[in-house]
Amino acid sequence: MKKYAILDIGTNSIKFFLFSIENGKSTAIIDTNNISRLGEGLLKTGIISNEAMDRNLIALSEFMEIAKEKNVQEITAVGTMCLRTAKNSDVFLQKVEEKLGLKIKVIPGEEEARLSYLSVLSTIGNTDKEVVVFDTGGGSTEFIFGKGTSLNNRISLNLGAVHPTEEFLLSDPVTEDELKKMQDYMIRFFKENITKTTADYLIGIGGTVTSMGAVMHKMVKYDPSLIQGSIMSLSEVKNQIKLYQRKTIEERKSIPGLQPKRADVILSGASIIESIMKIFQIKSFIISDRGLRHGLMFDKYLKN
Repeated sequence: MKKYAILDIGTNSIKFFLFSIENGKSTAIIDTNNISRLGEGLLKTGIISNEAMDRNLIALSEFMEIAKEKNVQEITAVGTMCLRTAKNSDVFLQKVEEKLGLKIKVIPGEEEARLSYLSVLSTIGNTDKEVVVFDTGGGSTEFIFGKGTSLNNRISLNLGAVHPTEEFLLSDPVTEDELKKMQDYMIRFFKENITKTTADYLIGIGGTVTSMGAVMHKMVKYDPSLIQGSIMSLSEVKNQIKLYQRKTIEERKSIPGLQPKRADVILSGASIIESIMKIFQIKSFIISDRGLRHGLMFDKYLKN
């Protein structure tokens, strides 16, 4: 039985997926994350700060230590939005390679979208319907448009949960006016950047939707099997937005199901999801616990 690990290094978090492959089938051993904020302050400065670099080096070294303890045969590391756009991303990539011996491949937005689409097909099974998958991360939102197993189009938009939080949500708790300005901006942004707005299935992936799913189920301990395939309605999204808006960041940390490190950006993330549902005029979406890392596993180890 061979073991492998995938590290997905995003703007807001590093996801760590350790799995085994035996007889052409995969078994998840560890699937976790560290909200290590590589893109903190990136909007204002255009660079990754030294503090964020140090924080993420520590997180990566901890994950690599676990991989070593588990006798992992190969580690694959990919970087997304933050490492695509930061002016000094090469400095971080070099530090990681020099200090940890880990080479990170920075993938384009379209490749990120393709891998995300591969990961969610198991959520809905065989279908000939129009499928739209969205993944709202810390620095970007990916959309994948497909029909059944055929991927038709994919776009990556520079709107994630971190930047609007830093730009609009300046009070704690957030004021109604701040929230409305942010939401108006999001609706305008998506209307300007998405031309095709029809879908039979809307599927959400990534940390924001799975966190909201955990809050919906009032999960004290995260259970991926319960999250996978859950349905979230527009009214549930609106209710969670109200919940987050009325609380301070510190108070949000006590909400069952919400990771404390996600407390400051969850309101922005939830608002992005509400905007997407309004743009597509869909009253509910399916949550998939699968993500880029699962698509990468399939693409690299199971496809052939």
